[in-house]
Parts: sequence; structure tokens; C-alpha cells
Amino acid sequence: MESSLHLVAYIFNALAFGGMTFFLIITAPMVFIHLDEENAGKLIRAIFPWYYLFVIVTAGISGFTVHTLSPYAALCLGTAVLSAIMARQWLMPRINHARDQSQAGDANAGKKFERLHKLSVRMNAVSLAGVFIAIILLYLNT
Repeated sequence: MESSLHLVAYIFNALAFGGMTFFLIITAPMVFIHLDEENAGKLIRAIFPWYYLFVIVTAGISGFTVHTLSPYAALCLGTAVLSAIMARQWLMPRINHARDQSQAGDANAGKKFERLHKLSVRMNAVSLAGVFIAIILLYLNT
């Protein structure tokens, strides 16, 4: 049973890390390289809710299955899940609103967008680090 839980945790942890890394290194840059600013923004805005849901589900399943085997790995994964929930439910709507206001000519909204965007990048980095550290902890715990 323990080895089955480890396998599930490894698979979903790898999915979380791989998906997050692919989005960071391939998807986001390609969208902004190959589309004009308006369409790139629309596409990224459409992708983000699904991206965060993907992180919530994959890291959540991994964290749940491993919580009795490696509590520290589960804590790292839980941090990633909470960060993704906060980003998806709280931060992303505020970023979108600030971006819309900025594009309508509100200079203060542009500054707010930049500040919120930097916060989202940092939160995503924390999530990615948590998932990566969980991989290491799971490996060390086998």
C-alpha cells in the first residue's frame, strides 16, 4: 500500500512540476512571441484559470497521498496548492481588472497591475519551489 501511495505521489508531483515548468518555459514565452499584445493577453487570461486548477489538482493529489509518508513533502505541496488557490480566486481577478483599467488609460491602474503581476510571479515561484522540494523529499524518503 505504501509503495502505491508513493507511486501516485510521484506521478502527480511530476505532473505538477512538469506542467508548471512547461508553462513557464514554453507556453507563456511562445504566446507573447507569436501573438500581438492584445491577443496574447486574451489567450494568457484564458489559460491561467486552467493552469492554476491544474496545479491545485496535481499538487493536491500528490500532497494528499503522501501526507502520512512524508509530512514535509505534503507541506511543500500544500503550500503550492494554497498559493495557486489564492492566485486563481483572489489575485487573478484583481490583475485582470487592473489591466483592463490600465488599457482604458488609468495610469494608476498600470502601476497596480505591475505590482500585482510581480506578486503573482513570486507566488508562482513559491509554488514551483514547493513542488520541486517535494520531489527531492519524496526521493529522500524512499
